[in-house]
Amino acid sequence: MIIVITGAGKGIGYATALQLAADKSNTVIAIARKPDALAKLKTESKSAIQTINFDLKNYRDIATVLVPEIKKISKHVDVLLNNAGVLVKKNISELSASDIEESFSVNVFSHMLLIKELIPMMEGRQSHIVNIGSMGGVQGSVKFPGLSAYSSTKAALINLSEVLAVELKEKNISANSIAFGSVQTEMFGEAFPSVKAGLSVNDAAKYLADFCLNGQKYFNGKVLQVSTSTP
Repeated sequence: MIIVITGAGKGIGYATALQLAADKSNTVIAIARKPDALAKLKTESKSAIQTINFDLKNYRDIATVLVPEIKKISKHVDVLLNNAGVLVKKNISELSASDIEESFSVNVFSHMLLIKELIPMMEGRQSHIVNIGSMGGVQGSVKFPGLSAYSSTKAALINLSEVLAVELKEKNISANSIAFGSVQTEMFGEAFPSVKAGLSVNDAAKYLADFCLNGQKYFNGKVLQVSTSTP
């Protein structure tokens, strides 16, 4: 399978890329904003992973810069894992316009535009779009101060997944969202510095890798809450 992963420079994205690349029948295209992280990923995978350096904050360049780079590697895509995300931890009274813009640029706008551009490469292939949400974006879940921007973007991404499942059904493209709870990533450490997460990065990656390849067989337009603790 041809698998595109954003936010592959660290955390769950990095570990999931390695999991998927371990199967030589997969071609993993890893996207991240830091060249050194991509170089490390390529080395650790023994060059089994194709890498593209791109900062998703520059979402207006997705169609003209990022997608042509993807097409150099493959003319079709089977799985799109929208994992990239940023976290701004500030109460709403402290948020600036640029904080909000950055949050939505990376966590929502970039994913929507990448999906839009890759649809022609995915249709008719039983393809799967997986959007990484968060328990913070799930209606009715426990919420925490300082995460209004982050949780709002994840709620938008979850809702987007539900709509895409309807819009893209005739194109044979499924869309689902994984709402992780506590996973011991760098981002989780920023949000909850004194809390030990319920899942390790590798455990989350194992689950996610399998879901990317097989989840569309059982789910479409669903939000799967993968959480063992709060937070």
